[in-house]
Amino acid sequence: MLPKVTKWVCIAALLVGLFLSSSSAYRIMMQMVVFVAGLVVVMQAVRAGKYFWGVGFVTLATVFNPVVPVAIPHKAFLWLDVVCLTAFLFSLAALKDQPIPS
Repeated sequence: MLPKVTKWVCIAALLVGLFLSSSSAYRIMMQMVVFVAGLVVVMQAVRAGKYFWGVGFVTLATVFNPVVPVAIPHKAFLWLDVVCLTAFLFSLAALKDQPIPS
């Protein structure tokens, strides 16, 4: 349940980011949201044995890392926002929640 909620929060932040991308404060907040959501998806992908998805989201988490930010031009950041949004949308279908055995 947590990965699904985290993905939807990240998708919402990315959609808002397409319209408020000029705000530097929002950009930093969006980087933190995408970074944390990316790590959650990485854990979900590794648990499911889908390592290709894990590598892809490690890459996204690295690019959106708020601690050591990568300098990205504004236009490239918009494209990266769309790519990231698409990746999170596809991960909703490709990575289903695995029940935790009791």
